[in-house]
Amino acid sequence: MQAIILAAGMGRRLGEFTANNTKCMLEVNGIRLIDRMLSQLSMLELSRIIIVIGYEGQNLKNYLTKNYPDWNIEFVENRVYDKTNNIYSLWLARGYMSEDDTLLLESDLIYEDAILKAAVDCPNPNVALVSKYETWMDGTMVRINDELDIVNFIPKAAFKYSDTGFYYKTVNIYKFSRDFIVNHYLPFLDAYIKVLGENEYYEQVLRVITLIDKCGIKALPITGLNWYEIDDVQDLRIAETIFATPEEKLKKIQHSFGGYWRYPGLIDFCYLVNPYFPRPRIVDEMKANFETLLREYPSGMGVNSLLAGKYFAIKQKYVVVGNGAAELIKALMESHEGKFGVTYPTFEEYPNRYDSSQLIKFHPSNPDLSYTADDLMAFFSDKDIKSLLLVNPDNPSGNFICFDDLLRLADWAQKSQIQLVVDESFVDFSDNGINDTLLKNEILEQFPTLCVMKSISKSYGVPGLRLGIFASANEHLISSLKKDVAIWNINSFAEFYMQIFGKYEKDYVRACDKFREERAIFQTELEAIPYLHVVPSQANYFLCEITDRFTSYELTLKLLTDYNILIKDCSSKKGFGESNRQYVRIAIRDRKDNSYLIDTLSRI
Repeated sequence: MQAIILAAGMGRRLGEFTANNTKCMLEVNGIRLIDRMLSQLSMLELSRIIIVIGYEGQNLKNYLTKNYPDWNIEFVENRVYDKTNNIYSLWLARGYMSEDDTLLLESDLIYEDAILKAAVDCPNPNVALVSKYETWMDGTMVRINDELDIVNFIPKAAFKYSDTGFYYKTVNIYKFSRDFIVNHYLPFLDAYIKVLGENEYYEQVLRVITLIDKCGIKALPITGLNWYEIDDVQDLRIAETIFATPEEKLKKIQHSFGGYWRYPGLIDFCYLVNPYFPRPRIVDEMKANFETLLREYPSGMGVNSLLAGKYFAIKQKYVVVGNGAAELIKALMESHEGKFGVTYPTFEEYPNRYDSSQLIKFHPSNPDLSYTADDLMAFFSDKDIKSLLLVNPDNPSGNFICFDDLLRLADWAQKSQIQLVVDESFVDFSDNGINDTLLKNEILEQFPTLCVMKSISKSYGVPGLRLGIFASANEHLISSLKKDVAIWNINSFAEFYMQIFGKYEKDYVRACDKFREERAIFQTELEAIPYLHVVPSQANYFLCEITDRFTSYELTLKLLTDYNILIKDCSSKKGFGESNRQYVRIAIRDRKDNSYLIDTLSRI
């Protein structure tokens, strides 16, 4: 068997990375794609390697000749690489191709070692490696039957998003027998080029063959094995993450702060959303209006604050809408003056936006990191603070101060002329649910120094919409924040969601009820893990102290590396390091995912 590598393309979408070299000379975590590929091919018993070069081909040829002097590498040059596509590159290598069984590969791929071995070991002589369709995939798709026959190749022009449940993406690695090459593929390749030209893809020939000839091409699904095709800079970043060392992979994923849908199979127990809302009906309504929302401008702040007021049944003049709560937190903290009271550990977006020398910090001195309204009033009563932050339920501890005690705290702050900032992004998950909210006109009016922040992303399960609100009867503060954010800070999808939510409010209440049932089950299961101490929580996550066997980092790394599960290692958060205790935060997902995590924690 021989290998043919197609490496003539220009890689325009990679910009500066391919300005002076072809794509396979690209480095991923310090290793060139071509070096990685040749190393993997060296594990196979191959007679030779043929590389079709084109763009910056001489550079590639010089590099390989110098670094692999004893290898049997032959080169085919595509001199019109900028006017042709890979079908012509393969046609130029047809003489070599007809001489032996062939592994056909594209040079912009990165994959696990086991993938090539799977192709070679497969008993079928003609196979296309395929992977179940995921949203990041682009290019040629196939449909297969129960016997793994490829029944059709789906080119880009014929791709239908409604059919993605049936699609498999070609990995662009093929194994062909010499018999298939000589008697099937090459005759069709010649005919196709003569009729349709040289600026096509070689998969089109396979499509024609499968439509008119019983050629016996089988699909080889590579379920559970990592691979990636690198076409642009985002692909490069993802590939660097997927194929990093375990330690570097964890670091890169953590520093991406979301977008985890780009990483195939990753189960996110780190970010905090409602697993049971939105329900399919509201999603269907948004889908039905997708094109209008995509093409039309959103409304300005005036309309959106009206919608937010309707959403939470508060006066328009008391509320400002943000592109996520993060935008409003930034505006709030930058407008503040004076010392700011904070309980640690907490959601660090607030203190990170403020001068650390102006922070007055309260640290609960118990393993559960619990505290009460009385604790806060006692600690801060003799501190010269202008504002006090309370995340309720707190993040990451899940500590919760009940409604009546919150009112006592608000009254104390009012009398002390302290601005009380309550972030109640998780309050709807509390045992008393939405009844615990402070977003009520009479409460805001009773306590003008009270400010309420709420992230719609978390409890409503729509983080992609980037929605948050800030409310207060302090109209001067609200007006100031409205001037600080852009007039079109909310997109049309977020605006439309706020507009239609009222029709689905009962669904939301039921979703929160279902969530509380799942939280109780999940807590019992976590408490049965012998090396975890579970901190009681009124939010959609549990803070767990690791009491044996692992550090928080070791457990986080093991879950990601071996099981593709991401949890939050709290060791880097302020307020934990001083105690040397080991904590992780685990989000609460649906029954299926929670069961998988429990089973994993039990086995390790």
